[in-house]
Amino acid sequence: MPKNVVAVVMEDIHPFELGVACEVFGLDRSEDGLPAYDFAIAGARSGPHRTHAGFVIDVPHGPERLATADLVVVTASSLRGDYPQPLLEELRAAVERGARVLSICSGAFVLGAAGLLDGRRSTTHWRYTAELAARHPLTTVEPDVLYVDDDPVITSAGTAAGIDACLHLVRRLQGAEVARGIARRMVVAPHREGGQAQFVCRPVPETDGDSLAPLLDWMRHHLDEESTVEQLAARVHMSPRTFARRFHEETGTTPHRWLTGQRLLLAQRLLESTTEPVDTIAARCGFGNAATLRHHFGRRLGTTPLAYRRCFAEPAAAVTTRV
Repeated sequence: MPKNVVAVVMEDIHPFELGVACEVFGLDRSEDGLPAYDFAIAGARSGPHRTHAGFVIDVPHGPERLATADLVVVTASSLRGDYPQPLLEELRAAVERGARVLSICSGAFVLGAAGLLDGRRSTTHWRYTAELAARHPLTTVEPDVLYVDDDPVITSAGTAAGIDACLHLVRRLQGAEVARGIARRMVVAPHREGGQAQFVCRPVPETDGDSLAPLLDWMRHHLDEESTVEQLAARVHMSPRTFARRFHEETGTTPHRWLTGQRLLLAQRLLESTTEPVDTIAARCGFGNAATLRHHFGRRLGTTPLAYRRCFAEPAAAVTTRV
């Protein structure tokens, strides 16, 4: 049960991510029957720290404050080449004595520098997952999730995913009722559906060559039609084997996977901008029915079509529709 919680900051503090730790663990809600934590903010040094928003925060403690923490929440800051060794040593010592550490967004890079991600699964903001994997090859980076709990190390994706990770930890250690109580006070959902894959911007991929460009354009305009490799190969006067090889060379994937990706992009746009039933959207996109669309949404985006619509629909389209 975490009682002593320390939020760690670095120079160039990201205020929202620090605010997440303060909001979940730094407020006394005991009048609501919720636990109160001994909460503190610490940095690689005590004293004024600038934020990336331009104002300054006075950090009262240095890394020595981590010595008594049950839970250390490493908040976000700009990426840097190296991190202060005294802070990394205190993070390692905290885990060695049984404390948990939780990172929000780019805070995962601090844990990586401390060696705490080695041999563990992890995540960070989707913009930085490739960089995290490159810097720390001994961790398995999961780019599509909101958070990863590889006890005693919890890592979360960007910004608001820190709320999900903190509430998850509270729910796991102190029960669902406590997590719901904190979430209610924060006016947030105690648990969000899906992962961060649904938030990733995926523009329509371009082909490096031009031999298949007309065919790709045709395929984009006929997503509702079933097309076999043999049929597609015939349109460009190639054998199926040659077509499959050329397609992979120019797009980096197979015709089936490329079509599925394009159909999902169209489905996302229709869910955002229309109130059409999911079955209708599935047919327009070439999935045939809502069940098949849900299957591919779950595999690629980690959520459901209706949950995606609730999250991203334009105001005029944000109407619950039948499946």
